[in-house]
Amino acid sequence: MDWFEGFEAGYHRLPGGLMHARVGGRADRPALMLLHGFPQSHVMWHRVAQRLREDFFLVLPDLRGYGDSMKPPGYAEHGNYSKRAMAQDMVDLMHELDRQEFFLCGHDRGGRVAHRLALDHPRAVRRLALIDIAPTLDMYAATDFAFASAYYHWFHLIQPAPLPEKMIGGDAPFYLYTKLGGWGSGGLDHLEPEALADYERCFCRAEAIHAACEDYRASAGIDLEHDRESRARQQRIGCDTLVLWGERGMIGRKFDAIGLWQAQCAATVSGRALPAGHFIPEELPAQTADALRAFFG
Repeated sequence: MDWFEGFEAGYHRLPGGLMHARVGGRADRPALMLLHGFPQSHVMWHRVAQRLREDFFLVLPDLRGYGDSMKPPGYAEHGNYSKRAMAQDMVDLMHELDRQEFFLCGHDRGGRVAHRLALDHPRAVRRLALIDIAPTLDMYAATDFAFASAYYHWFHLIQPAPLPEKMIGGDAPFYLYTKLGGWGSGGLDHLEPEALADYERCFCRAEAIHAACEDYRASAGIDLEHDRESRARQQRIGCDTLVLWGERGMIGRKFDAIGLWQAQCAATVSGRALPAGHFIPEELPAQTADALRAFFG
């Protein structure tokens, strides 16, 4: 895509499998990894990345199961889609790029991968930013009618295969557009046409739909086990953390994002709400880039 001028896309054969990523920016600057969420790919960061390209060496991967990265069938216990496995992919990718330490930012599912990465690989993450999420364990524990209605996909996608796969596959573009236009975003106008086309190309395939379901099945099972183990050991995020959330989204309406993340961090937690729905980096790219630049500096 020439719309990603100054960035190079490629595949990386890592211990966990074949990963796709786009890199760019200044090689002489600190590394910043940006992780996307559901049902997207790394292209969600396009407008933010163009604003940050002079400040950082930027790494924009497609998470396991998304974009052009590998999409293996899920294991019985969904362990190959655990956030621990996905975080290991990201560390392996950065090692291949000869970056042992880096700044890390994740939106949505990417934020959950970033959370686990910061716990499992504390020496790798210099600072952490999380966009529009609260800790997975706390969100499941707080489930009520309002949350289940807004985040019904958390409970739909975890149903045994192939039920949700078949249902979504019946009209995958309709499902995709409904998700991208929801969660307080007010439609699809915030999306670049190139990004929307790429989401449709990547998501509307049987193996991608299955992979997304496996991601959520892992979050409702093995990821919760890992989170409970971490809390039992009093394992906490060791670096300063920035939390951003949308005023029109569920996080802002239902959760004390700062308080919940402060309970999981041994360092300083800061953040604020932004006038957006869930898809903040695409709804407010300039404000997102400014916040990240100020925090990662």
